[in-house]
Amino acid sequence: MSTGQARILIVDDEKDFCEILFHVVRREGFAPLIAHNGETALEMVRVGMPDALLLDVKMPGMDGMEVLRRSKAIDPDLPVLMLTAYGGVNGAVQAMKEGAFDYLAKPLNNNELIEKLKRALENRSPRPKKPVAGSKAWSSTKVSLQEIMGPSDAVQKIISDIKLVAASNFTVVIQGETGSGKELVARAIHKASLRQETPLVSLDCGAIPETLFESELFGYEKGAFTGAISRRQGKFELAQGGTLFLDEITNMPVSCQTKLLRAIQERSFFRVGGSEPVSVDIRLLVATNQDLNIAVSQGRFSRDLLYRLSEFNVFIPPLRERKEDILHLSNRFIKATNTELNKKVKGLSDAALQILFEQKWPGNVRQLRATVRRAVLQAEDLIGPEHLIIDGSPPVCANIACSAANAWDGLTLKEIIRKSSEDLERRVLAWMLAKTKGNKAEAARLLQIDYKTIHSKLKQYCIKYHPEEQYGQKE
Repeated sequence: MSTGQARILIVDDEKDFCEILFHVVRREGFAPLIAHNGETALEMVRVGMPDALLLDVKMPGMDGMEVLRRSKAIDPDLPVLMLTAYGGVNGAVQAMKEGAFDYLAKPLNNNELIEKLKRALENRSPRPKKPVAGSKAWSSTKVSLQEIMGPSDAVQKIISDIKLVAASNFTVVIQGETGSGKELVARAIHKASLRQETPLVSLDCGAIPETLFESELFGYEKGAFTGAISRRQGKFELAQGGTLFLDEITNMPVSCQTKLLRAIQERSFFRVGGSEPVSVDIRLLVATNQDLNIAVSQGRFSRDLLYRLSEFNVFIPPLRERKEDILHLSNRFIKATNTELNKKVKGLSDAALQILFEQKWPGNVRQLRATVRRAVLQAEDLIGPEHLIIDGSPPVCANIACSAANAWDGLTLKEIIRKSSEDLERRVLAWMLAKTKGNKAEAARLLQIDYKTIHSKLKQYCIKYHPEEQYGQKE
């Protein structure tokens, strides 16, 4: 097979070692994936993701030899290179007997590794892989989620949860921070369910005024109120036979929560102004960026409704807790933006990637997407630290020299210190203005300077607050 853009799965419980191999493989033009245990690796092999494995022998739980045997049972043609810090003839012979393409001892020679990897891929027969157990829809869903969300163990856990609950009729609570991909998970559950051919109807509970919420959810009869000139179906009826997804459900008015609970339990409801019950058969999915138990303790959410909804929970960790996905997502956004803008940005410099890894990402994937898209717009070849605008300001790199060295050429030490001080002051001011959403008085208070000073500084550095640049479109 062609080695271009081949997907190489690195399997090792040592995360630092995986990170090093990730960059080695990526520099050669391959698409690296990572798994930190045998179970995750086998799941990725089952969905047909990798074109080759770099597999550590010694791992806790399922060891590399067992992963080799099971991988070969799933895909006999899959090239596997075994890696070990415990070199020896017996181990190499055993690995080759089990079907490994080759055996390399740590510490690795990178050139030797890449040479053997290319040879393994070239020798692979271009034949279709063994069909995956289960429905075709589920196989497609797993691959799609892996590609869209990333290769981390956290994403693998989400995929496992979806597989477990998708075919049931359980109500699912999807919890995660803003921008983490809750709607994406809801769509994956629907796509892998028995209702996949029926409608998926979504309602953002934070986007509906309280006075209109009941009619939006249950519809209304002609003449129910001024302006109701004809009968109108609500989201429940529109989702008949399919799935209803209620996003940010903690924003639902308490008065409607009781009616929602009754509709779920009785599988029927009344339109606003109606006297006849409407029977309904739906699967309900809800999402929240808050802890529902806390919302209950604060009186903002019905305890009875919480008990009824919590048949199954899927938790999406924030992006800062699954850093393995940052490079994967960034590359996906770079590729998509290149196509949109007809550009050829190659990727991220090591300094830029380090900055992305260091961020807290309060806006999660949505914020990362906006940051990368903006960087692609500005960059020509590689994205560097100077192209990254995060929270309205270029980030302060942990190693100042990584982003400023070129700007210091020809300057004296005194000039460098003055320039660096000005750059840092500008970044801090821009960051604080973004944090306070343009409130200069609040920014001055937090920085412990007077209003006149911050006003003149913002004018001096031409810093303005642009709320539309904070985050990109909903992911």
